[in-house]
Amino acid sequence: MQRIGVIGGGLAGLTVAYRAAQAGRSVVLVEPADRLGGQLWTVHDQGFTVELGAEGFVARSEAVPALADALGIGAALVGQSETRSYGFDGARLVPLAPGEAATFLGFQVPRDELGKGIRTFQQGMGQLSDALAGELTSSLRDRVELRLGARAATVTPVGSGFRIPLEGGSAVDVSSIVVATGAVAAASLLADAFGEPARALAAAPTLSSCTVTLAYPRDAIDHPLDGTGFVVAAPHQEHGFRASTFITSKFPDRAPEGQASLRIFFRPAAEDLAAMSDDAWTARAEACLGRVLPVRGSASRSWVSRWAAALPVFEPAHKARVLALEAALAGRGVSLAGAAFHGSGIDAAVRSAEAAALAISG
Repeated sequence: MQRIGVIGGGLAGLTVAYRAAQAGRSVVLVEPADRLGGQLWTVHDQGFTVELGAEGFVARSEAVPALADALGIGAALVGQSETRSYGFDGARLVPLAPGEAATFLGFQVPRDELGKGIRTFQQGMGQLSDALAGELTSSLRDRVELRLGARAATVTPVGSGFRIPLEGGSAVDVSSIVVATGAVAAASLLADAFGEPARALAAAPTLSSCTVTLAYPRDAIDHPLDGTGFVVAAPHQEHGFRASTFITSKFPDRAPEGQASLRIFFRPAAEDLAAMSDDAWTARAEACLGRVLPVRGSASRSWVSRWAAALPVFEPAHKARVLALEAALAGRGVSLAGAAFHGSGIDAAVRSAEAAALAISG
């Protein structure tokens, strides 16, 4: 039986492994972290549902609901409770037209998706990655080997297949490979075997993000929170403060009764992302929120998540580099999967992974 190597245990890698194992293939998945899911990361903490990563996926997606149905969690899909949004002009909140918030923030969203919002799962986006991981470790466990905490150093052609050396001295031998990492990591993995088309991916542009989720007693906020949240006008984005989501207004059952949670989004300076403690980020988020909303007292709880150079930017040059590398990989047993290569967002990651799984298993 042919053995497929999947490098990367985020949503794309999990989807490839799931679909390939479903098709009867033997799969080994290599992930350097000690957890699966990548940027799908939901925490359940004393009645709060907190997203440390992606908050949802575009409402018009067909690929994500289809995958959810296959996993038996289609009934857990939920939409937004609110669709209106606000803008902060430095002095007050003003209502925005549908889609204006995404446009304002520069989200890479097709025009026909603007204003339609996002969907998620009852237990948060982590419900999707948990369901995938659950299948790989239960009904498909005889076909799947998970190697967590294992960092792939490179990809080496050996005979008709490949060897994936791992840091620490061990290695994995496979007949074909799906690389489901970020673009810069893919460049490092593939450069020795595939030369300049792979090395060029090291120039892929990315953005960093830091988010702080704050919890308050509902009566501590003198605002109806009657929307999905607000975006901050560019001249007033102090410390990279770009937006806030009114989590408990946007989605149901995200906090205990009488509590409200809000997520504060920053585009952080590199030195702040590396050096600031969770307490410092929480204090910054409270100060920024206090400029916009009348809030009494400090947050009762907070959760901080940092994503360094994790958000791909799909400029024309990057798209061209991906196409050039895929041309060099064609017919050679290596595929690319994920949002780093085929469009940002959860829907694009799933569609990319489904295509890679079909190609590698066909």
